[in-house]
Amino acid sequence: MSVLHSILHATNFSRPFLSTLVPSIGLAYTIQGLVAIPSILAQTERFYDLSGSITYISCTALSLYLPTIRARFAAAAVGSAKPAWPSILAALAGNGGGFNWRQVALSAAVSIWATRLGTYLFSRISSDNGTDSRFDDIRSSPPKFFGAFFAQATWVTLCLMPVLALNSLPTSLFSTLPAATGLTDILGALLFIGGFSFEVTADRQKNKWVQEKKTKKHSEEFLTRGLWSKSRHPNYFGEVTLWTGIATLAGGVLVSNVGQLGIGLTGGSLGIAAAMGMAGISPAFVSLLLFKVSGIPLSEDKYDKRYGDRKDYQEWKKNTPVFFPKL
Repeated sequence: MSVLHSILHATNFSRPFLSTLVPSIGLAYTIQGLVAIPSILAQTERFYDLSGSITYISCTALSLYLPTIRARFAAAAVGSAKPAWPSILAALAGNGGGFNWRQVALSAAVSIWATRLGTYLFSRISSDNGTDSRFDDIRSSPPKFFGAFFAQATWVTLCLMPVLALNSLPTSLFSTLPAATGLTDILGALLFIGGFSFEVTADRQKNKWVQEKKTKKHSEEFLTRGLWSKSRHPNYFGEVTLWTGIATLAGGVLVSNVGQLGIGLTGGSLGIAAAMGMAGISPAFVSLLLFKVSGIPLSEDKYDKRYGDRKDYQEWKKNTPVFFPKL
């Protein structure tokens, strides 16, 4: 019996929903554990952020294709013809093909976001000689450094939960969903596109500002132009917004009768609350991280220590909202 076959057998739960969700979550911790070992030995965080993006894409892909992998293994075991691989194009065209278009759209959205962010952060850390100040106090401590990778696996799991839950619903149930695009579909898509565009623009503006500073095109100590004149953390605003969009689109399905049946809930207020929790945990956790842990507090504290006594910095901070952009 192959290792893959053993894993498929061990995770073949009575509920198809769990048979996809649990292995997808397990993959996140597996990848991070495998990357943590050489990183700890070499005491380098160079591949930390990049491995996070790879984990996002890998878990998303597994959740999307695992039901087909199971079906093909089961068919091979009894000598039957293997089912065809699902068609992404057919799903996007609304012709089924083994996927629902919402599964494909959200999986693609996450993959695009993860690819963009991962390459951006890897390029940034490579230009800084492979070091990140966040790890100055932990890279020399194996337990603390491993904890960072464990935390990243948890971050991936919770942020990705709406997509993993949607992809874990049995495919046969999607045929009973209304074919027309609903309000949550439109609102979710608009929030994702708007948030993603905001985050990308903010990152590009900051990167351009940093490069211009290195080439001495300006002598500014902190960025106050572009979106950074509208919010002190426009990239974080975009981040929360895009995940809210993903949660909204996925949540519209999870709270429906199809979602309730696929998850194995009985409906009613408790079932809807549980489904909303699966979707809402993503933007809620991102907000918690950015507002209370590693995002805004670290950045604000760093800049306050450097420029807190400067009048221009005090003026910018007074007139620029910390998160929600001013009009």
